[in-house]
Amino acid sequence: MTDKRISVDLEHLNNRIGELSEIVDDSQDGWTRQVFSDPYMRSREVVANWMREAGLEVRIDYVGNIIGRLAGRRGSLKPLVTGSHTDTVRQGGRFDGIVGVLGAIEVVRAFSRAGIALERDLYVVDFLGEEPNQFGVSCVGSRSISGVLTAEHLEHTGVDGAKMGDVIERVGLDAAGALVNAWEPGSIHAYVELHIEQGPLLERSGDEIGVVTAIAGIDRLMARFVGRPDHAGATPMDDRQDALNAAASAVLTIEREGCGAPVHGVATTGGIEAYPGSFNVVPSEARLWAEIRSTDAEWLSGVKGRLAQDIGIDAEKRGVESMIEWLTDQAPVPTTPAMRDYIAEAADELGYSWKPVPSGAGHDAAHMARLGPMGMIFVPSEAGRSHCPEEFTPSADIGRGVEVLAATLCKLDTVDRVLG
Repeated sequence: MTDKRISVDLEHLNNRIGELSEIVDDSQDGWTRQVFSDPYMRSREVVANWMREAGLEVRIDYVGNIIGRLAGRRGSLKPLVTGSHTDTVRQGGRFDGIVGVLGAIEVVRAFSRAGIALERDLYVVDFLGEEPNQFGVSCVGSRSISGVLTAEHLEHTGVDGAKMGDVIERVGLDAAGALVNAWEPGSIHAYVELHIEQGPLLERSGDEIGVVTAIAGIDRLMARFVGRPDHAGATPMDDRQDALNAAASAVLTIEREGCGAPVHGVATTGGIEAYPGSFNVVPSEARLWAEIRSTDAEWLSGVKGRLAQDIGIDAEKRGVESMIEWLTDQAPVPTTPAMRDYIAEAADELGYSWKPVPSGAGHDAAHMARLGPMGMIFVPSEAGRSHCPEEFTPSADIGRGVEVLAATLCKLDTVDRVLG
């Protein structure tokens, strides 16, 4: 083993990011490569081939996670794991998740160029479907690996009425196998994920590396409002049971909760629909999709009850029936303190400034924490933008992140156990 600083081939890495960004849904603005879509499924084999070219032994598991293995000198030891995801939100960006996967592959290439051989096996994983999908389930691949993907998740239906389990089968994967795909708790030595920050903290402070302290918990809801259809011209305002107005009021209720959140808490309504959708008919039904996030578990727990109560009371006053379904429930997950220390030490030794930052976004790392010590490395996002076509992280920042990832993996490889 050597502590020689690796050399990142930024030109090659930039080219790979560019090549992957061409495999998208051309009918959408920005970069759209959503889970189970044709562009996404085509991209899976491309990423698998890039792993093979880097010298990784590649396998695809039941749910479609791409797992590349770099054999260590002592294969009996618990492995190191790194990776992220390559799916995007609709009209998203080119860097979210992708930097973590392609950056990890570049680490393997750099190890080869520098003659670095690890003691432990290193797994590089491109997790299937980290982004929220039409079924209301995020982190499909890492949920499966960590043993928290359930039969109930597979029964969730999308906008076209299809069940997620059926769609998994339709794209050539194994829905039943996805439920028995879990790795044993405690089976990994450590998991570390490189990711763009997706927020403004690093850019504002001028620091080059973020050492993640915790990953926010996320609760997503679908609210349905049922009123009464009436003629929009002939029905007095005080005699209406307008489902869309009830939904609109709920949007503001959700916003108020986010604005009043302590520490790091946010609330967002991401979609709303009304039926029958005619100018001259009072809406008889409306649906909205929203989420709340925070690293504060107590606030998350309390806000769910308040939202259900306040939305229900307001809808009742309007003569509208309301129903709320909570689609996911992910508690806040702190990173392992020792992992923060290793990442910070690696940044210090490389001469990069760093600061501790929370993650308001969800990540596969939150589920991988069930299997062993977990840490995350952030690199700055220009103007804090993400999940949009303007998402951008300069090459130099990506390169620094890859170097810190490589150095952290080397440090972790030499310790017998990562303490909490």
